Amino acid sequence: MKDAAAEHVDAEEIVPMRGGRRRRKGRGLKSCLAVLVALVVVVGGIAFLGLKGFSVIKDHFGSPEDFAGPGHGKVTFQVHQGDSISTMGQNLKSEGVVASVDAFTAAAATSVIQPGFYPLKKEMKASDAVKVMSDPGNLIKDTVTVQEGLRVTEIVNLLADQTDFSKAQFEKVLQHPAALGLPAYAHGNPEGYLFPATYDIGPDATPKSILQDMVDRWKQAADDADLEGAAAKLGYSPAKLMTVASLVQAEGRGNYMPMIARVIYNRLEGNETNGLLQIDATVNYAADNQLGAVPTSSDLQIDSPYNTYKNAGLPPTPIEAPGDDALHAATHPADGGWYYYVTVNLKTGETKFAETYDEFLKYKDELRQYCATESAGAC
Repeated sequence: MKDAAAEHVDAEEIVPMRGGRRRRKGRGLKSCLAVLVALVVVVGGIAFLGLKGFSVIKDHFGSPEDFAGPGHGKVTFQVHQGDSISTMGQNLKSEGVVASVDAFTAAAATSVIQPGFYPLKKEMKASDAVKVMSDPGNLIKDTVTVQEGLRVTEIVNLLADQTDFSKAQFEKVLQHPAALGLPAYAHGNPEGYLFPATYDIGPDATPKSILQDMVDRWKQAADDADLEGAAAKLGYSPAKLMTVASLVQAEGRGNYMPMIARVIYNRLEGNETNGLLQIDATVNYAADNQLGAVPTSSDLQIDSPYNTYKNAGLPPTPIEAPGDDALHAATHPADGGWYYYVTVNLKTGETKFAETYDEFLKYKDELRQYCATESAGAC
């Protein structure tokens, strides 16, 4: 017996197929209509978007657009720290250097590009732009090297001499030290916190950005030395450890630095010198003498908190900029019971350490003998 519903099927909707099977004619027509509608939408969309629509299709299905080169004009292009290749490509395209992001990213897929400024042109071939940017020798920069042990006034003079900015411009920035990012415990005094290093001065540098870079570099060095952790361990504030580091920088060199740091801590904490550090460099700072000068008798009588011959304890601030070695010495002093040290050979820097005053006097005699020799030079 046939299904009643089957009796009502329109015979025209059923078309015989090979092998005795039948298919519905209406379903095939609907599928064709759907495809036609989709094509109309795509073609209509491209027609509506015009060239832009064609460009989108081309970017997805064709070769990336690229300039023929070699380019024209001048573009100083900056790669920022952390920029991805894609970000570089987007910035290059927005400045008219390359024709498309895809062309640049394809050309730079295996390249290493350092942050900095590069001399490029408008409408360059992407591979030519990559060639320039992957060569560190093409970085646009001036360098300034700030040596360890300089005071802020000396650093300002150096920067004014080796950049396009004046001393007055740097001093104006230093009048508002909060903008430099100094730690709170510096109390707005940059002495000791403008870190000695070699700095790249880019085309967009300003006196403020240069000084900020120096403070940022100090933060990195302080973290490397674990300044705050060491301060807590040694029982001092980070500010006091910075002052110790500046004294170590003024007094020592190389492998002797951790031993000099221990002498300073021993004098601060012991009774041998009644807390007097008796460091010539602090007197020179108070008297505004040249670095390394021998203080006069009158200098030693200066009424100043920086005169460690008259005042027990540390001076109120650092006296110069300590480098990595001095910071590490202040945060990781050597073990020893020394209260004195004497540099017995000024050429080699050989320094001897003593636990007693008598031993110290013996080393002082050794220095006098050294100074008395013809080969020693000025002492």
